[in-house]
Amino acid sequence: MFVSHLECSLTGEHYPAGQPHNLSKAGKPLLVRYDSDRARQTMTRQSLAARQPGMWKWRELLPLAEEVEPVSLGEPETPIIPLRVTASKAGTKSLLVKDEGRLPTGSFKARGLTMAVSMAKQFGIRSVALPTNGNAGAALAAYAARAGWKRSSSVPRKRRKSMFAKPRPTALGCGWRTGRSTNAAD
Repeated sequence: MFVSHLECSLTGEHYPAGQPHNLSKAGKPLLVRYDSDRARQTMTRQSLAARQPGMWKWRELLPLAEEVEPVSLGEPETPIIPLRVTASKAGTKSLLVKDEGRLPTGSFKARGLTMAVSMAKQFGIRSVALPTNGNAGAALAAYAARAGWKRSSSVPRKRRKSMFAKPRPTALGCGWRTGRSTNAAD
């Protein structure tokens, strides 16, 4: 693992890696920082090309300890697709979109939540919760269910109903109610 430290996204204050944190003292997310010189020595184009495709191909650049098995739903690599017609209509030379809908929860939130649940596992945390407007809650339910944990997502009363049209939360043991969610596994 080539993680050197964590850093406040506002102030740049350093925090030690390898232990649980919440937000920084400034109330902002912590960013993972790396020893890029060490990473360059072993992570060559050839070595990366020989690995199985997917998120965990980049394991050394993720803060999860080597001995910890990730909580994964098989996150694939997702393509970047050129939108030539749309680019032309918009009067621009190039327009690209990354198709994150191929991820297990149908949202880019899957990448962050597989990492968060895996890190919680590393630190011995076995119950997770978060406030959400939809996709993050569904992703948390999926990864926590995969780990066999209690999970809870709080949803604002004025949430978009379309976010909950998916059958996934109920299938994963998370029942939704207006204003809050319940853990159907309890």
